[in-house]
Amino acid sequence: MSFYTHKRIWKLFLLIGAVTIGFFTLVYTDNLTKELKEEERKSVEIWIRAIKQITQSGAGEDELGLTLEVISQNTTIPIIIVEADSTINSHRNIKLPKDNPEEALQKELETLMKGEPLIIDLGSDELQYLYYDDSVLIKKLEWFPIIQLSVVALFIFIAYIAFNGARKAEQDQVWVGMSKETAHQLGTPTSSLLGWVDLLKLKEGNDDIAGELEKDVQRLQVITDRFSKIGSKPELSEQPLILAIEEIIDYLKRRTAANIQFKISMGDIPYLMVNINKVLFQWVVENICKNAVDAMKGSGIIEISIGNNNGHVNIDISDTGKGLHRNQFKTIFKPGYTTKLRGWGLGLSLAKRIIEGYHGGKLFVKESELGKGTTFRLTLPKA
Repeated sequence: MSFYTHKRIWKLFLLIGAVTIGFFTLVYTDNLTKELKEEERKSVEIWIRAIKQITQSGAGEDELGLTLEVISQNTTIPIIIVEADSTINSHRNIKLPKDNPEEALQKELETLMKGEPLIIDLGSDELQYLYYDDSVLIKKLEWFPIIQLSVVALFIFIAYIAFNGARKAEQDQVWVGMSKETAHQLGTPTSSLLGWVDLLKLKEGNDDIAGELEKDVQRLQVITDRFSKIGSKPELSEQPLILAIEEIIDYLKRRTAANIQFKISMGDIPYLMVNINKVLFQWVVENICKNAVDAMKGSGIIEISIGNNNGHVNIDISDTGKGLHRNQFKTIFKPGYTTKLRGWGLGLSLAKRIIEGYHGGKLFVKESELGKGTTFRLTLPKA
């Protein structure tokens, strides 16, 4: 099982864990809220009995001290008492505005009347109806799990962004260090080989060998130049896109099997100019095409289509290879991910960095179908 498969499994477990915690938090809070609502209902019923006792009793205030205390202790539950004809008798714990308090109280009553009232039987067929709402405490408690989960989610999101940023910065340092060291290590033997090429040219009969060797040394110089540009801000210049692509495709044609066909389609924009670093851009095209050759196992068609779209240039590189699973569309750009036995999994990661980090464009898998092929899309700003 690959590293990225393990990573997806861990993400799934973390997601399931978060959902489980959130579910039990909501269930627990909901049960607690129901218990508090039941307690408040009991408090309101006690309050009703206290009102009835005061109304029906002729005792003095001293004798009804406990009853009055029960009534006065309700400082949180909003209550409205209405007569049988729905006129408001009294209310408690309802904040009303200074402007039009009667209208606001009537609207509050209409809201409370959506629930079932408690009946106050005052005797002699005299009835009143009490409507009440949940206290502020219960309302806050109902919102508590949502706020809690939101805060936790925000914290996890910020931590994830910070962790990813730190990891990306660390990866960038590794990329830069590796690239600079590779360029440095290639520089010395390349210079030495150039000297040997010159010596070969001085001797008769070595022209063919010297010519081929010189081409390979020049290729090594191009590779050295590519690595030396990683980590430093590349210089972009206005280039004819078709010439840059044709140049690298001509190189690839000479080094791939005869059964690999290359097709280039420019549409109606043959002289399109783009701001690119030619060395790095050609590296990206070469990398994608080499992966396509491997995917087609030495036989197939690689088609490069160029289109113009709202200030951007779209370059689609399609092959007729084995295709990709949808869950590989993003994973293949991760450092270290490879399907080759001898691959390092760095090519497409570098390609994405070059296009998006240096050229301000995008590189992604546009579409793919197993057994039919894959299309990569490069998007670049127009010059």
